[in-house]
Amino acid sequence: MADDLSAPLGRKRDKPKPGLNFEPGKLPLARIAFGLVALLTLGVIARITLVSDPMGGRPVAEIGVNRNGNAVVDSLTAKGSAAAPGMATITAGPEIPASGMSMSMVGDDVPAGATASAAPPAELANANAQGLFPDLLEESEHGAIPRVSATGQTPFAAYSQAAPATDDGKPQIAIIVTGLGLNAGGTNSAIESLPATVTLAFAPYGKGVSTAASTARATGHEILLEVPLEPFDYPESDPGPDTLLTGQAPRDNLTKLFTVLGSIGGYVGLINHMGARFTASTTDFAPIMEELGSRGLGYIDDGSSNRSVAPQLAAANTVEFGRADLALDATPARQPILDQLKALEQTATEKGSAIGVISALPVSLQTLAEWSKTAEDRGFTLVPVSALMHKAT
Repeated sequence: MADDLSAPLGRKRDKPKPGLNFEPGKLPLARIAFGLVALLTLGVIARITLVSDPMGGRPVAEIGVNRNGNAVVDSLTAKGSAAAPGMATITAGPEIPASGMSMSMVGDDVPAGATASAAPPAELANANAQGLFPDLLEESEHGAIPRVSATGQTPFAAYSQAAPATDDGKPQIAIIVTGLGLNAGGTNSAIESLPATVTLAFAPYGKGVSTAASTARATGHEILLEVPLEPFDYPESDPGPDTLLTGQAPRDNLTKLFTVLGSIGGYVGLINHMGARFTASTTDFAPIMEELGSRGLGYIDDGSSNRSVAPQLAAANTVEFGRADLALDATPARQPILDQLKALEQTATEKGSAIGVISALPVSLQTLAEWSKTAEDRGFTLVPVSALMHKAT
């Protein structure tokens, strides 16, 4: 009011112009905030109205399914679905990680409108990139080593390959190829040229042995891990680093065992490499077999020593056990190997089954591949060695 009284006569005071007042401290914040909220609301409404995306960005996967007129599958692939014919779309909700999805599978043997649940043990549903089950692994300073899972699943059961289904009573033969992983050429030849029913045993040494073992498993081969054990003429005959020795403290041999166990993964059990002295010593061998039993691993005795106490120790520790009947290439030449294979057939005929051990020498692999092509024609069934391993009672 004082300003009006002091203004010169005949002169009008400037009045504020209409619109926004940008004088310091006089911004219309409420109007600006209201405008922003209105714009955001209009944007959301426009997206819902105009964008055709009912999944809202959720993870989507398409899988092949077997239709065969099944009502459940028909509902999954109904007209109007974005999936191609014979495909079903599985969508994870926003609160469910895509890796945690679950579903029921429908098979040919399921009546229309019913489902058959694919519900293997939990550890069998989450194999890692190497095909190994994390719940069957124990992290240690020696690497990941096998263990029994919290649900009681054993590595022996999880990694065993299924034997061919037979009801004809044919004698069964298991062949184990040893010494793999030391030579890339021989290892690749064994994996590629031999039937998947032939079991492959890997030495715990060699560059890339873990990758080679994973490749073998991926092609359907069952695998074993060789454990170096002390022979009678040690160290003239040396099985290699981390050899388990007689007369050492059990903890020292167990440390070596854990180092060996951590070299590869996915094996059903161990097979001895040499070891006539060690396998004859109950005092030294017992803690090792006890450890195999507690970790759910099997053990194959290569049959090279009649003094081995492996059968008795395996029975005492409920270890899946097998003993080889014949070494097939003690004389590494084609005809002697064929003669041994014929002897193995005779043993299988008499006993109902037989286990043979052969090395990864080129002549051995070539002869074995040739023999295996006609084994079934001669009345024999080739099986993974786990099919012939049992818990002794």
